[in-house]
Amino acid sequence: MKIGLYFGSFNPIHIGHLVIANHFAEFSDLDQVWFVVTPHNPLKKKSSLLDDYQRLEMVYRATKDYIKLEPCNIEFSLPQPNYTVNTLVHLQEKHPEHEFALIMGQDNLNSLHKWKNYEVILENYHLYVYPRKYKFSGSPFDAHNHIQLINAPLMEISSTFIRQSIKNGKNVKPMLPDHVWDYLDEMNFYK
Repeated sequence: MKIGLYFGSFNPIHIGHLVIANHFAEFSDLDQVWFVVTPHNPLKKKSSLLDDYQRLEMVYRATKDYIKLEPCNIEFSLPQPNYTVNTLVHLQEKHPEHEFALIMGQDNLNSLHKWKNYEVILENYHLYVYPRKYKFSGSPFDAHNHIQLINAPLMEISSTFIRQSIKNGKNVKPMLPDHVWDYLDEMNFYK
């Protein structure tokens, strides 16, 4: 199987994440998309980042009705701080039957040259890139044969906006999967 890896803190996961992931699962050659929940970096201030397992629970609840979308906690067991290249090697060792690819926004592609061992990633993995609302002047990677631009829907919803809105007492229920909203409401997160 060809698995697209969608990395993020998912703090919280929202319908924009699901729309993008589902688009890749349905309209590209990926068989599944795994939401790789990134753990809290112990060297950074926690701020409003929920516990790793609470965010994983939200991803589980958001994806449980989609057979092509899966939560993934692989980075929870890796030494911190972790780098994407290490996660990819670990996943390939653990699941040699799968082919892995990265899903990222166009903004991340433009900063790829700052990633640890980005050359190894480009050489060994395909990157599926979705557009952002703002245009970038040409990336040095635009013509790379392992990079595929996917015409996915533009989603202008952010987890930061959702957290701030909840803190301010706003109703953002339509921006979240029902199961995630129920969990956030029950646990009084972000208030």
